[in-house]
Amino acid sequence: MRAFFDANVLVYLFDGDAPDKRALARSLLRQEADAGRATVSTQVLQEFFVTVTQKLAVPVGHAQAERAVRSLAELSVVQIDAGLVLVGIDLTRRLQISLWDALIVGAALQSGATVLYTENLQHGQRIDGLTVANPFAALQTR
Repeated sequence: MRAFFDANVLVYLFDGDAPDKRALARSLLRQEADAGRATVSTQVLQEFFVTVTQKLAVPVGHAQAERAVRSLAELSVVQIDAGLVLVGIDLTRRLQISLWDALIVGAALQSGATVLYTENLQHGQRIDGLTVANPFAALQTR
């Protein structure tokens, strides 16, 4: 059983403007990593680096972001290859979602994950045995 993390969840590890989400993301990643379930993809690593170095209100320096990517790369990592792109295209058509989100879903399915932590899809949605979970859903109802 694996737990797949989308970049939009991991970015909160460095987002000082969202302390509640930051604490929750850290706790969740620690819990899943300690259990040996935390999984990402090469796409997640790329998106994470770009977002933390360019899109946060207070961007992270390249050296610190690289250290974070190196640390995340020690988790189980799914390689995005041509076959997975084709799976993503099929998922795009079937689920009516963007290719980028479909690649995340495809990588999560390929890894054997049972949960996908993301803010981009519908919380509680089930896709071929994968459950979408927005770990911040409870914070948004406050």
